[in-house]
Amino acid sequence: MSRFGSFLALAVVAAGAGAGGYWAGQRDLSAPAALQMIEAIAMRAFGAEPEAMPAASAPYGPVIYYRHPDDPAYSTTPKKTDDGRDFVAVLASEDVSFDRPVEAEPDEAAEVATDGGGRRILYYRNPMGLPDTSPTPKKDSMGMDYLPVYEGEDEDGSTVTVSPGKVQRTGVKTILATKGAIVRRVRIPGTVTLDERRVSVISTRTEAFIEEVAQVTTGSVIGEGEPLVRFYAKEIAAAGALYAADLKSGAGKIAAAGSLQRLTNLGVPAEAIAEIEKTNKVPISVTLMAPRSGVVLERMAVDGMMAEAGQTLFRIADISTVWIMADVPEYDLRAVRVGDKASVRVRGLPGKEFEGKVGLIYPEIQGQTRTAKVRIELPNPDVLLLANMYAEVEIATGGGDPVVTVPDSAVIDTGDRQVVIIDRGEGSFEPRDVKIGARGEGMTEITEGIAEGDRVVVSANFLIDAESNLKAALSALTPSEPKP
Repeated sequence: MSRFGSFLALAVVAAGAGAGGYWAGQRDLSAPAALQMIEAIAMRAFGAEPEAMPAASAPYGPVIYYRHPDDPAYSTTPKKTDDGRDFVAVLASEDVSFDRPVEAEPDEAAEVATDGGGRRILYYRNPMGLPDTSPTPKKDSMGMDYLPVYEGEDEDGSTVTVSPGKVQRTGVKTILATKGAIVRRVRIPGTVTLDERRVSVISTRTEAFIEEVAQVTTGSVIGEGEPLVRFYAKEIAAAGALYAADLKSGAGKIAAAGSLQRLTNLGVPAEAIAEIEKTNKVPISVTLMAPRSGVVLERMAVDGMMAEAGQTLFRIADISTVWIMADVPEYDLRAVRVGDKASVRVRGLPGKEFEGKVGLIYPEIQGQTRTAKVRIELPNPDVLLLANMYAEVEIATGGGDPVVTVPDSAVIDTGDRQVVIIDRGEGSFEPRDVKIGARGEGMTEITEGIAEGDRVVVSANFLIDAESNLKAALSALTPSEPKP
């Protein structure tokens, strides 16, 4: 062919291609069909007979975008033209692609992909959470493998499935929820004080002259029945003389009952009354004895002093039992109950620990410290605990009816909600909202959300919860579309 003939043939091909493209655009032909038509025009231009054009197959695949029926305008959502006509939907097979054509979906009888455990793989999703899926394993632009989505996983947006290898690598550990008592130890400061019920005041009930005071001082330890003070009282002497006269009259103790009652009211010791009955003589002076064993807290009696009726001569305290007055913060007060066991350590006695019980919770909150007083009774047989010693108190609260408990590490507390990860078996995990109660000794009470016997995750649960939240968020943001 001459140079002019070649040029003329090329011109014909170009013109035919342009005409064919215009004709295909007017008839909404797909890109592959238009290319085949242009190829046929070119072959006829060079004298070759084109092959028979196969019939165009029906478009298939998901909707990629929408195009204007006339103008080169596109939209990602359904839309109408200015004159009211619908944009034309462009399916995946109609989009221009230089890759091999996508094969039609296999029929239902085709073999279904499964993992090593026999679970059916529905499709593969983008590892970065993008709304992109694939029916076969593939990698994204960064070289990351697409993640398999198993049958049943797409029904619950929060359930997460983790492979056995990943469970082992991340250190996932589980434990059964059990029933038990929650024991929480409240640690508070306290002070040793005297038992108010074991303090005695020694005084006379009438005006008396102190003749002699025993050789005891403040801080002395005395026993019950030891003499404290000897005194003379005119009123006691008169009542004693009347009692002795009544006894001598021969009327007996019945007639002398009035005078005996008067001596008793004046606080005359039983020993002095017995001596009057035995000798029919009134003693010149009376001796007061210690009513209990203990420590002399205060000595006010002095030899030769004149004591008024009711004036304190001695104060004696029995310290075989003492109190610990502890300050419980207001936010811990609800957990403390009367009868709770308490252990006490005193700084002045290292290595010693005393056991007692909560005897009383004072019904008052201190305005300055926002604490309540709690009284703990402690035996003190060796007299090691002294008044005003500083003590460290630990009260074991709780221990009531059994409740559903899980380890503290099983609860994910975000501030707004509390979550426990439930192990559903076969690598499937479900985050579940719960309501918590008391905490103590590393355990948390679950009042609502799980039951006894549920298996919960206690280690690496934050990783599972994060993946679940990501999955749920992507499920909410991604529009529903047919899965491969």
